[in-house]
Amino acid sequence: MRYRQRPALGLVTIVAFLCLLTMLEASVVVPSHGAEGKTVSADTKSAQRTQGDYRLQIPLGLEESALVIPADNPLTREKIELGRLLFFDKRLSKDNTIACASCHLPRLAFTDGRRVSTGIRGLKGDRSAPTSINRVFSQAQFWDGRAASLEEQSIGPFINPVEHGFLNHDEMVEKMKKIPGYRTLFKDVFGTDITIDAVGKAIASFQRTMLSGNSPADRFDLGQDEKAISPEAQRGLELFRGKARCTRCHSGFNFTDEKFHNLGIGWDDNTVDLGRYMITKDPDDTGAFKTPTLREIAQTAPYMHDGRFKTLEDVVSFYNQGGIKNPHQDELIIPLGLTDLETHDLVEFLHGLNGEGWRHITAPSAFPR
Repeated sequence: MRYRQRPALGLVTIVAFLCLLTMLEASVVVPSHGAEGKTVSADTKSAQRTQGDYRLQIPLGLEESALVIPADNPLTREKIELGRLLFFDKRLSKDNTIACASCHLPRLAFTDGRRVSTGIRGLKGDRSAPTSINRVFSQAQFWDGRAASLEEQSIGPFINPVEHGFLNHDEMVEKMKKIPGYRTLFKDVFGTDITIDAVGKAIASFQRTMLSGNSPADRFDLGQDEKAISPEAQRGLELFRGKARCTRCHSGFNFTDEKFHNLGIGWDDNTVDLGRYMITKDPDDTGAFKTPTLREIAQTAPYMHDGRFKTLEDVVSFYNQGGIKNPHQDELIIPLGLTDLETHDLVEFLHGLNGEGWRHITAPSAFPR
């Protein structure tokens, strides 16, 4: 059973952009691994329709049928590269200090390693930055699911006063229009002047290339390599599926049910974040947050929506005690009775979920002027 320096824009920057496009296969494409990976099948009609001229390659363990790529935003190499520029450009903030990549660093599996994120003027948010990895398999975005698509998520932080700090999207677009290079690129990629809709489509397209799969756990579970994970991790896998009850929420190939659960975070110290309830106003959603993917989990500390746990051992201990009781706690959260050895083995398995398909993604060497 599967567990399932910037040059002036003109000729120089335009040529640089075209050169980046020719190298896109090496910079943002998931590498092929023969028997250990698979190219998205042409017989998948939805993938055919939405991938445009850019063919995502899916690492071992991921499922092409689960791709979420809107029909009105097909993947193209030019759009992805434009999204990469936007993702790393700090000028897309009120004071030129914050980029999307400020909270989603490639070296930290597209998180920031902080308990809560830092925005303009050093302002602190109240939630941890989730990884951008494998967002192509998810519909609702953010911890509370307030964005219905990756396009919507991609433009949300720009008008958050604690993050990028713009009053509204019009203000940001007007700032971008003062950069001739971006106006040229948007005209080339979208056939229009800069719009917030196009910004969202470009950044979302880039984020859809951030994949993680072909992990040691995948190779073991799918029969590629019976020695891919240690005996301790193999015991941890059995615990993951059984006694530890992890698959009740961390199910499927991406290790998430894409649902929202109340674990009790904040109910012990009066720091309750109402989470999903603030979006739906459903009392059953009080204090509930989206189940994150466990892929690359060993790379993305600290943990939980408020970043309160520094280590995976801390997280397992929290679940082992049954979370924190409160009137809205999910009924799936119960004491587990794990021993110290079982905790160790479970953590060993979680380390086996570190994969590939994202580590080669880097910041652009130059930005439009």
